[in-house]
Amino acid sequence: MALAASGARVILREVLLKDKPAELMAISPKATVPVLVLSDGTVLDESLEVMKWALQQHDPLGWLESKGFEADWIDECDHDFKPWLDRYKYADRHPEHSVEFYRENAEAFICKLERALEASKWLCGAAAGAADVATFPFIRQFAGVDPIWWKEAPYPCTRAWLKKWLSSALFSTTMAKYTRWESGQTEVEFPEQLPDDVAQLMQTP
Repeated sequence: MALAASGARVILREVLLKDKPAELMAISPKATVPVLVLSDGTVLDESLEVMKWALQQHDPLGWLESKGFEADWIDECDHDFKPWLDRYKYADRHPEHSVEFYRENAEAFICKLERALEASKWLCGAAAGAADVATFPFIRQFAGVDPIWWKEAPYPCTRAWLKKWLSSALFSTTMAKYTRWESGQTEVEFPEQLPDDVAQLMQTP
């Protein structure tokens, strides 16, 4: 999403993590995604590194201005919320506790989001920023585990915030489906299309 927002154009190789290509493992021994290889050979294999690189090239939506990378939201999402989210999503793999137990522990972070979004439209102020775009995909996963429960959960501000992201042209642009990459195939550019005014990416119907 940061790549699309920045206007950067990259060659995209869609991979199947259950069958990782040798080219991926040669570039990044971690063999996780995303991996961005720059023209000088530098390898970025962390999502936040890719985001920062893209926005440092061009930041028309002002995400870096929000100071979102300096806020605690991203770190807390990664280290406190995500472990509970993973257990909530895959509760059958963690039978030592109930689904409700994992959800209640994950809700500690959701409660903090709700309080912040009651006070402000976005996490770090009046405009969307890095903290918002880095955390909302995980909230989307949380909401998707039990949509019926989520619809009635006491988090109206968080639901509205999430809906804004899911309704944005930026989200639609980045969620396009791509054919799995194989060596020798024609290279694919990402994103395939961008509006003339990149600010349109955050417009919602």
